[in-house]
Order: sequence, then C-alpha cells, then structure tokens
Amino acid sequence: MHKKRVARRKFFIFFVFSFLLASLFLRLCYIHFFRSSFLKEVANKQHSEFIEIEPKRGAILDRNFSPLAINLSADSLYAAPKEIKDKISAARKLSQILNLEYSEIVRNFSKDKSFVWVARKLSPQQAQTIKKLKIEGLGFRKESKRSYPNGYLAANVLGFAGLDNQGLEGIELFYNQQLAGSKGWSIFLRDAHQRKLIEESVLLAKDGYSLVLNIDEVIQFIAETELERGVEKFHAKGASIIVIDPFTGRILAMANRPTYNPNTFNKALAEQRKNRSICDFFEPGSVFKIVTATAALEEEKVKETDKFNCENGEYRVANHILHDHTPHGILTFSEVISESSNIGTTKVAQILGPQLIYKYIKLFGFGDYLGIDLRGEVKGVTKPVSQWSKTSIGAVPIGQEVCVTTLQLASAISCVANGGMLMRPFIVDSIIDENKTEIRKNYPLVLRQVMSQETAGRLKDILVKVVEDGTGKAAKIDSIKVAGKTGTAQKVEPNGTYSHTKFIASFIGFAPADNPEIAIAISFDEPHPYYGGVVAGPVFKEVASQTLRYLRKRNLDDEVMYEAKRITP
Repeated sequence: MHKKRVARRKFFIFFVFSFLLASLFLRLCYIHFFRSSFLKEVANKQHSEFIEIEPKRGAILDRNFSPLAINLSADSLYAAPKEIKDKISAARKLSQILNLEYSEIVRNFSKDKSFVWVARKLSPQQAQTIKKLKIEGLGFRKESKRSYPNGYLAANVLGFAGLDNQGLEGIELFYNQQLAGSKGWSIFLRDAHQRKLIEESVLLAKDGYSLVLNIDEVIQFIAETELERGVEKFHAKGASIIVIDPFTGRILAMANRPTYNPNTFNKALAEQRKNRSICDFFEPGSVFKIVTATAALEEEKVKETDKFNCENGEYRVANHILHDHTPHGILTFSEVISESSNIGTTKVAQILGPQLIYKYIKLFGFGDYLGIDLRGEVKGVTKPVSQWSKTSIGAVPIGQEVCVTTLQLASAISCVANGGMLMRPFIVDSIIDENKTEIRKNYPLVLRQVMSQETAGRLKDILVKVVEDGTGKAAKIDSIKVAGKTGTAQKVEPNGTYSHTKFIASFIGFAPADNPEIAIAISFDEPHPYYGGVVAGPVFKEVASQTLRYLRKRNLDDEVMYEAKRITP
C-alpha cells in the first residue's frame, strides 16, 4: 500500500513537472514564432535611438547670386520626461520663456516616453536663457531655420517654408522637391541610463539644390518702393507690378500690396500672402484695346490714318449707350487709341466682327494659363462668341466682360515690344548644386506668334503717341521714348452692375520704345483718384527710369571689368 502511494506521488510530481515543462516549451515557441518581432522592437527602442538627420534646404538667390532665402542654424528643445525631477517647476519656467501654454508643457512632461519635443527652432535668446536654467532632462538639437534676409522684399514670389522646412507657398512650394533634399538618419546604442554609447549605423542626408532666380534684387526693390508710394499716395486697396524682359519672358521683378514678412508668415493674413499678380483677375478696361488694335492692323482692316466719328461722346450699341471719358468728334485710328476712345474702338471692332476679336484675345493668351513656375496662376475669364450678347461688341473690345491678370497684361505688352511673340513668363533661371554647377537650366520659350513684326512696329508707334500726346503723358521719361497704354475700369458690384466709385487703374508699357529693355504692367485696386494715366502712369515712369539707369550702369561696370581682365597680362 505504501509503495503504491509513493508511486502515485512520483507520477503526480512527474506529471506536474512535465506539464510545466510543456507549458514553458509552448510559451517559448509562441514567443519565438509569434512575438519575437514585437519584443525585438521593444528591445531596440530601449537600447537604441533613431535620429532623423535633416537636410540643408537649398538657398534662393537673385540673378546676381544675392541671397533671398537661406538657412540658419537654430536650437530645438527636447525633453526626457522620466529624467525631469520637478516637472511643475520646469514647466512654469519654460512657459514664460517660450510663450507656450503651461498645461501643454506639463502634458508633454507626463508622457511615458524617453523623448518628446518641447519647442522647435528657438531664437538664440530663448535657447541661451533655457541653457542657463540647467534643468536635468532637457536637451537641445541643432536644426536649420528658414530665413529671408530682406524681409518683405519679393515675399509674394518667394513664399515661405514651414517649421519642418517644407515649402508652403510661392517658389518655396513650386520648387520644394528640388530645394528640400532628402532626409538621412543615424542609430545610436544606449545603456540602461539612456546614455548614447556608439553610432551603430548612419545614412547621410542629401542637401537640397539652390535656385537662381531671374528676379533682380535691385529692380525688385525699385518696383516695391514705387508701388508702395503709389498705394499710399492714392489710398489704394491693393496693387501689383511686374517688370519683365520682353524678349525672353524673364521676370525681373514682381511685387504686390498688401504684402507680408515671410520670417513671420504665421502672423500674416491670407490677403497679404497671396500673389495678386497671378491669382487676382479683373476687368482691364482700356489697356485691353491693344487687342482690338492688333487685330485691326494685322488683318489689314484699318489703317492708322482711317477716320472715325466718335459721336461727341455718346454712341448706341443695341440697347446700351456707350460713352467716352472725354467727348471727341472725328479721330484717326491712331488717335482713337492714343486718346482711348471707347466709341472709336467699338467702331473698329464692329468692322472686325466678334470672331476676329475673340481670335486675337486667345492669341494674346487671355483666358489661358501662361505656364509661369508659380502655384496659383488663374486663367482669367473670356467668353466664347456664342455667349456674347448684343452689346458685347461694344464691351469686350474696350476691356469689359473679360477678366485678366497683371501677369497676362505684362505678357501681352511684351508681344508688342519684342516684335509679336508671346513668351512664357518664368521666375527661375537655373537650379544649381553647392558647387554652383547647373543641374537644370530654364530657357526662354516662345508660345506662339501673335502678330507680324511689321504690325508690332506700327502698334508701337501708336503706343508712343499715347505717352507723348494722349492719356499716358504722366509716364513720359526725359530723353527716353516710351510706349504704353492706360486703363481705367469700373469694378463689378455683387449685384452685377458696374460701380461708380470703385475702379481698377492700370498702365502697361515698355522702354526704350525703339529698343525695348523692359516691359512693365501695373494695376491698382480702388485708388483715389482712379484714372490709369494719373495713378499708374507716374509709377511706371519712376520704375522704368530707375531700372534703365541701373541696367546701363551695370552693363557699363561689366564692360569695364571685361576690359580690365582682357588687358591684364
């Protein structure tokens, strides 16, 4: 009996140990086959640290390699919450220095993590103040911060990059892939106290390429300064200006008001940040008459000396009475354009007919994208002839019932200046690496032929008369012949009627007329007074005269330098 009891006990003990061994074996199999990846990941997190290496964002330079956007080194603050002894006191001190909510910092310090960001890309003063506190559990990492050394200059063109150095607007957004580069990483082994021991592996970041713009810092400054003066003098709601090389389409300056400082973009309103030159459209008024004039000359329907009765300022088109700003009697075709007669232009348009007018509207690029290398370009509005009303023949040719952008006006006047070619406007000249080696080059592109060289020459002569004898006298420059066209357009009210108090004042032109170096388009939104010749004409004069002086001095300096190099042994 005793032997049987002992045997049973032995069997029971053997069974228990066998069961425990089997359970442990099954548990080990489960861990090995089903949980190994998870546990390995946990171990890696405990004993290794993954650090992302930020690439250096490429610079943005003007055409003379002056910096418009660069990267500066900045300290970013992080915390190891488990190592902070007095979280409440630390949070209070940091809240005052960083202007952050106290509760937000406490919430970060309460996380069960070995690493949390507290604040990114601090100012040097903030970083220095925090370092003096010597709070255990806080640390700094070097990151790069986007900086715009010229502040407001070309802000709407450049756009800005966010906290993570990704482009959000303007050139920064359009060329983000080229500017941003690619991130790298490194993995450090750590001990039980979370101290770094050795770097286990690393992938270096690839820095971004830099951009060389067609924008000239000096011309941009001239354009912005004179536009700002115009806005202040005429109490305008907004304004845009573009200075362009008419033969290549290179944008030498593009400015808007209102504007903002991209260094503090988060404080700017959407209205300040948008590039009005390409994303706002408006009825152009009389500057649009160059379309009608081009069609008349190119189709040989009208000659400069042909005479038109301008009806002393009143002319019926269907059920609408058309007026001139100043009553005129008999005017030649050249005088119709130089005096900006709505009635004379409408009579020319009636000879041409809607189909020809619409054909040249499209040839000039109105109602289409021009393809500039910026996000946000709009097409404007042009109605096909099938949607014209009985009065459209008296409205469209004088710049009503159509909407355009300042960019389209700059490209249109460039057609006249360069002999009839519509050029693609572009901002970026080239993409370069850190050694200034060209990675990509943007070249001038002809979109299409709008008019013959002969027609462009004849129209240019008419536009010279606009400045010398007509509505554009305020744009006249001493000793330099200027060609241009004024425009004054009523804005459309929300109820669909034309306003009698809100206007768009504009001027388009080029200089010197005989050998154009620059073309300029200017538009003012709701200025007082509101006539294009009075408001935009003087701004054209100042920008054009200062820009031409600068270009000639620069060319002279280049010639002197070339001669010096040539004769130096």
